[in-house]
Amino acid sequence: MTQPSFVPVVEADQVRRAYQLQVPEAWTATRPSEVRTTTQPHGTGLGSPGPDQGFALKLARRFVDRLILAEGEQAEDAVAGCTAVATKRAASFGRAPMIYDLTVAFTLWGFLEGAPANLVAARTPIFRGASHSYQVRREIADRVPISTLRLTPEQVADRLGEWHQLTGLGAESDGEN
Repeated sequence: MTQPSFVPVVEADQVRRAYQLQVPEAWTATRPSEVRTTTQPHGTGLGSPGPDQGFALKLARRFVDRLILAEGEQAEDAVAGCTAVATKRAASFGRAPMIYDLTVAFTLWGFLEGAPANLVAARTPIFRGASHSYQVRREIADRVPISTLRLTPEQVADRLGEWHQLTGLGAESDGEN
């Protein structure tokens, strides 16, 4: 319904001209962190991007009460390092982290029951400071071969005696040359 001509209209209520946006200029990927290829780059230290990776931290908190830690180990370091492995596993499948990813990571590094003593001795210096250093977390995740990440939690638990191959550490890490 239109407004009658005898009713005054204050200036603030008058119809204004629409704000016109300028046509944007052509955009190019010129910032230093831009990905200029059609695929995500892969390599040591570049990480494993995937959807909703922060959810792994929430799931990891479910394991804190069950962790079996050696002398001098911190639960925060174990959670940080294993979360990096779990997010790498989830990203390799192209999905968000699930409880199974964290079960694989904590089992693989011997933070759950049934870990060989030499695995515990080998992991202790590797995980030291993981909660405070992104580089340490990346090194932990980069050690684990993709073939290990494809295993189910049960397969990892069954093959934990082969932890040298599963973790990518090799026999030299625990003095068994």
